[in-house]
Amino acid sequence: MIDSIVIKRKAVELGVDLVGIADLRRVNGIPTEPKELLEPFTNAVVIAVAISPEVFEQIKDAPTPLYVHHYQIANNLLDSINLQLQREILREGFRALAIPASVTVDKVNWMGHISHKAMAKAAGLGWQGKSLLLVTPKYGPRVRLATLLTNAPLDPDPLQPNRCGKCNKCQLACPAAAIKGVSWDDHPQSREEALHFSRCVEKLTNDFAKRPEIGKNICGVCISVCPWGKRR
Repeated sequence: MIDSIVIKRKAVELGVDLVGIADLRRVNGIPTEPKELLEPFTNAVVIAVAISPEVFEQIKDAPTPLYVHHYQIANNLLDSINLQLQREILREGFRALAIPASVTVDKVNWMGHISHKAMAKAAGLGWQGKSLLLVTPKYGPRVRLATLLTNAPLDPDPLQPNRCGKCNKCQLACPAAAIKGVSWDDHPQSREEALHFSRCVEKLTNDFAKRPEIGKNICGVCISVCPWGKRR
């Protein structure tokens, strides 16, 4: 017998820091690759692994090799746990599909199979901040995420309100000046409403990615300044 309590308990036993259930009707119309990705499924299990705030204390205006290492290891852990949860659900006779934590399948729009941030918001793990990253009450945006799609009859978790308020620290810190600082109760209607996304892409490809010790298109500056989950 599989239910929300069982799958959440299993996820925690395997090493996640946060886990929530999303009813896929909450993300109706979300872009996916392929477009029909969500059709066989009704729910999603979204898991999160926290990255130590100490990693982000070292980030000032650019990513560090240490952040890249933790980023990659957290993604590997999420993928491993997700596959084990997928196996548990498949054994019960339901459909399940683990979506990789970090794989870019649309190189033009810099998109994966699905937005884990949007899925995590729909699963009640937190809200999407002004940077569009997921912000959790306990860890802030210092988490990595993965999604498991299923048709198992799971109970969705309640949504959380946006708590960014008037804070604009991520906007001020962004080295690409890409964050517009827009507020919303639920979520923006598009990525462009929240970000000058082309500025972010240009900064990553032209500056950070050229550093051989980094070698990956990530930044982390807006994460490092977020007061939610920051080391006190």
